[in-house]
Amino acid sequence: MMTILRRATLAGFLLVSACDGGPARVPDRTEKAGPFPAPDRPVAPVVSSRWSTEEERDRLNEASEVMAKAGIKRGMTVADIGAGEGYYTMRLAARVGKDGRVLAEDIFPAVRDTLALRVARERVESVSVRLGAVNDPRLPDASFDRVLMVHMYHEIEQPYEFLWRLRPSLRPDGLVVVVDADRQTQNHGTPPALLKCEFAAVGYVPVATYDMPSAGGYLATFRPKGPRPDPSAIKPCRNG
Repeated sequence: MMTILRRATLAGFLLVSACDGGPARVPDRTEKAGPFPAPDRPVAPVVSSRWSTEEERDRLNEASEVMAKAGIKRGMTVADIGAGEGYYTMRLAARVGKDGRVLAEDIFPAVRDTLALRVARERVESVSVRLGAVNDPRLPDASFDRVLMVHMYHEIEQPYEFLWRLRPSLRPDGLVVVVDADRQTQNHGTPPALLKCEFAAVGYVPVATYDMPSAGGYLATFRPKGPRPDPSAIKPCRNG
């Protein structure tokens, strides 16, 4: 019984430790803004984060190719949005090294807790795990060199609000990195032209786009330019 209690206590301690660290305390935003325009496209339902095994994805060299094309280097601070079971989280941690930081985020508490336990179990001290909101990543300001969104952009209900609230979290040379499939949003993808239009509507400019067969689609990077627009000035994109 004592052994069981000690293990339970250790697991609880590690979970709290994995959830508490990070590049900065995540703000509890009360900022009132909007209304934001509704997207002119279907929003894909959230599905399981596991679409292939980690071993199979590694055989395709998926994460290594994505991180290389995204310019992720040692010492960077990276946010993994929609982190799920942590495929990218763990590999990002190895990539940025002991001097870098990774903030892994998901909107489901159970998924967040499972990932936090994995991080604690594998004792990856450079990773913290957080709970995000559906339309607000709740990231600390001026903290990230890269914000990574892999096969989840099409599941964002209010992309204009999400991207608007994301902008302050980027450092001056920071980039948003999107990996998605080139298909309609209801089919769990985002056409590249629509993606670029929605980012442009919130004041981002495209940096680069690459075919990414190993990750099931393409990779596109964006950086903010100019002042963040007033929500009332955002013009929604027409799908198709």
